[in-house]
Amino acid sequence: MNAPNQSPNWIFGAAAVFWKDFRLEFRNKSVLGTLIIFVLSTLFIVLFAIGRRDLSPEIEAGLLWIIVLFTAALGLGRTFLSEQERSTGMFLRLHTQGIMVYFGKLLFSFLTILCANSISVIVYLILLSIEVSLTGLFVLTMILGTLGLAGATTLLAAIISQTARGGPLLPVLLFPLLIPLLLSAVEVTQISITVQPSVERAWSAATGSLITMGSFSGVVIAASVLLFDYVWEE
Repeated sequence: MNAPNQSPNWIFGAAAVFWKDFRLEFRNKSVLGTLIIFVLSTLFIVLFAIGRRDLSPEIEAGLLWIIVLFTAALGLGRTFLSEQERSTGMFLRLHTQGIMVYFGKLLFSFLTILCANSISVIVYLILLSIEVSLTGLFVLTMILGTLGLAGATTLLAAIISQTARGGPLLPVLLFPLLIPLLLSAVEVTQISITVQPSVERAWSAATGSLITMGSFSGVVIAASVLLFDYVWEE
């Protein structure tokens, strides 16, 4: 096996891991189907609870990211537990390297939660009659937030998969870690759905939080790359 620093090698390996998970999900539709049902159920509960009351942009943004957070915690906790159930973990350890597994799982987690978030956001905006003032800023926030969620949950899912009955541990470990990301995401989302007198001023106000979200994703993914081999091999 070639050294892990040879880019084509680990890229192809990561693509193979992603394709394996994608084919299994396409065949079974277990993760994405569960996420969509959970998202729709949660959205209708939120709508029933608030009724026809007008909410401030801060509350609307906060409710949206609560839904996104619980959706990620529910769906991505089984990223590695499924390998234990199918007894494919040893096969991956023998035929791939840790960096391949991590990036393959990261890409699968990112795309899965992005699909679920897209559905939840569209339904949420329609049900609550929310108009997005800055579409570009809103979309960028969702992408950065999803990337941060996927980066954090991929490593934590690998850790809890090594413990007995570790599935419920993911929300406990995940929530404190994601506080900086969620605070920034809520702030930028609130800016994007509030009518702004100036587009340039709105983007300027959101710059600090966007940098925080991007930095969070970068740090989490970089730390995961450094730690994943130890977690995966153990």
